[in-house]
Amino acid sequence: MGKELVTGAVIEQRIFLIRGKRVMIDRDLAELYDVETKYLNRQVRRNKERFPEKFMFQLMPDERDELVTNWHRFKSMKHSSVLPYAFTEHGVAMLASVLNSDIAVKISISIIKTFVELREVLSTHKELAYKLAELERKIEKHDVDIQAIFEAIRRLMAPPPVKPKPQIGFKSDPNRR
Repeated sequence: MGKELVTGAVIEQRIFLIRGKRVMIDRDLAELYDVETKYLNRQVRRNKERFPEKFMFQLMPDERDELVTNWHRFKSMKHSSVLPYAFTEHGVAMLASVLNSDIAVKISISIIKTFVELREVLSTHKELAYKLAELERKIEKHDVDIQAIFEAIRRLMAPPPVKPKPQIGFKSDPNRR
């Protein structure tokens, strides 16, 4: 892959949500860094202390199978006995230091920028969703108030109940003779 052509959109397509974390798969990172996947993973194994669980984890077989099912580029992993690794944003930053190449540093910077941009977009959406929910609550309250006003107006518009008028004058007593 030409390193000049690595854009945020290309990187974004390689970021997955697995176990509630945004991650990139070792194979995609190796392609972006222009190294073999086995070399990337070897460097990670040699520097295991730099990659705690928050930075990197190995996929479970069902997670790998889901990737293979949904993404054609992972088809060759289908029958592989080796489970791929997933790297978080922090793991990607650490990879640049263990791969120790100019390309790795430049690509890592691009990847981290993309992670940050995604986080900002999601944050904006969360704020927007919160404000929308707040507005809906206000409108619901106003709806109740408006309904109460309409009810009061209807009661005022309704004619008063008609009471029978008392008779004026002499009344005869039907029991009297």
